[in-house]
Amino acid sequence: MVSIFWFLPTHGDGHYLGTAEGARPVDHAYLQQVAQAADRLGFGGVLIPTGRSCEDAWLVAASLIPVTQRLRFLVALRPGVISPTQAARQAATLDRLSNGRALFNLVTGGDPEELAGDGVFLDHRERYAESAEFTRVWRRVLEGETVDYEGKHVKVRGARLMFKPVQQPRPPLWFGGSSEPAQDLAAEQVDVYLTWGEPPALVKEKIDQVRAKAAAQGRTVRFGIRLHVIVRETTEEAWQAADKLIANVDDATIAKAQAAFQRADSVGQRRMAALHGGRRDKLEISPNLWAGVGLVRSGAGTALVGDGPTVAARIKEYEALGIETFILSGYPHLEEAYRVGELLFPHLDLQVPLVPQPRIVQAHGEAVANDFTPEKKVARG
Repeated sequence: MVSIFWFLPTHGDGHYLGTAEGARPVDHAYLQQVAQAADRLGFGGVLIPTGRSCEDAWLVAASLIPVTQRLRFLVALRPGVISPTQAARQAATLDRLSNGRALFNLVTGGDPEELAGDGVFLDHRERYAESAEFTRVWRRVLEGETVDYEGKHVKVRGARLMFKPVQQPRPPLWFGGSSEPAQDLAAEQVDVYLTWGEPPALVKEKIDQVRAKAAAQGRTVRFGIRLHVIVRETTEEAWQAADKLIANVDDATIAKAQAAFQRADSVGQRRMAALHGGRRDKLEISPNLWAGVGLVRSGAGTALVGDGPTVAARIKEYEALGIETFILSGYPHLEEAYRVGELLFPHLDLQVPLVPQPRIVQAHGEAVANDFTPEKKVARG
């Protein structure tokens, strides 16, 4: 069985890439529409992006908890921007408020200019060293430990959590990164390793590498993939829709976007750019895998294109490699969520999350001296 996630377009949405033509406002009402569509169609969750061009992922997730029932929210942890102890408190809070529907995505960042704006001036390797220290503390605090830790980048003393998360021992940690330090971090600490939508042979190579690194540490890691999707009633219609998506993109816009992507020190971004080389004429890089999105969009730059049975067959090829979760998106995200639900889902063995049941909440009195008073024992018998 596979789990299919959708995407919340907090950085904008529309009918065409690389232009304001056909764009639509992305306000809370629209994000609620997308989230509720994903919730009722059977998507396993939604990825909420992070970055200076996006609305804050944590606030968006919190605002959508009351208007959804089973949808899980994959939100970003940002080492270097927030302390691991504060991040653990926020994570536990979001997990409790959502009754166990919170997931967390470790994001180290890949754009030095944007990172500098957030006060992060570490190079690529040092960012991953900091992320590893951050995650060690974050995990242990969420799992109920009182933590003393002194690393090169992170130092805490007596770090602990007073209110536990719903998911035990803690909510799952997701992460994506293609470099050697990123794979080492994944092997040591994360639960789900994400890759962008490269051709199956390249995805298999990364899965094998991470799986071997994890096994060497006595661990296992699950795998997911981030892709766009263009599904229509016929494959011919799907390819026409792909061409239409970049119909308003001119060469100058592609050149500007590719130049901006080149300043990133992200290995994953470089691998995405290498798939198409900035050229329009060779965008089908593997059967039904189209790299046109990556001409002007950073991050995930490929889409599965075809009718429902064809796209399902490609998904099953990735599933055979060990991919369990597919994080999909399409433009515009509201309409495409329904197309995926109606045209693709019937051809998949889909894992649909259940609505979380009410739980018994432990009562606490007011904290005294920044701690709880001992629980009152009640005589029985």
